[in-house]
Formats: sequence, C-alpha cells, structure tokens
Amino acid sequence: MASVQDEIPGLVIYAVLQPDHDESSIQARFEEFHRLNPWVLAALEKLAADYLQQGATRVGVGMLFEVLRYQYALATRGDFRLNNSYRSRYARLLIQRHPQWESAFEVRALRAD
Repeated sequence: MASVQDEIPGLVIYAVLQPDHDESSIQARFEEFHRLNPWVLAALEKLAADYLQQGATRVGVGMLFEVLRYQYALATRGDFRLNNSYRSRYARLLIQRHPQWESAFEVRALRAD
C-alpha cells in the first residue's frame, strides 16, 4: 500500500512559497508558486480524477485544497500554506488540461490579476 507521501511527488523538495506580503499580482504569485510546486497541480488532478471516477458530477476546488492540505500534514512536518487565492487558477488549469471536466467545476470571472 502506498503512503500518502508516495501520492504527492516532490512534496518536500518544492514546498517553497512567496511571502504573502509580496506586492506582485495574485497571478504572478500563483505562477511562481506553480513553477516551484508542480506537484500541487498533479496532486489536485489525481484527487479530482479519483472523485469524478466515483460517479460525482461536480467537484469543488476548495474541497480538493482541503484534502491536499490534510494529506500534506499527514506526510510531512512543518507548515504548508496553499493560498486560497490560487483556487480559481488551479480550477482553470484543471479544466484546461481536462476539458471534459468543465461542467464539474464552477468557474467565475477573475476579479484580480
């Protein structure tokens, strides 16, 4: 049986975060976080796929974030922050990579750059 850590590749190595007080845009901070933490998208993708394969027709990226935070907390020590401002960006990436999931995620217009 695989451990939670086995399901989250790059877990410790890439957990580098931008400071919350950074003056760059949300999009720029997201892009930097995503570049440094490519495993986050892969983990969210796996969680969404597993959930949808069980017959669900809708999935909330907020739920996926909380599951990922939980899995990370079980597998590591230390403080892991996954900025809620990145939720909509990850939802869009998931839909971009899996267009068939478009109806599973509710996506609103972005309010901030």
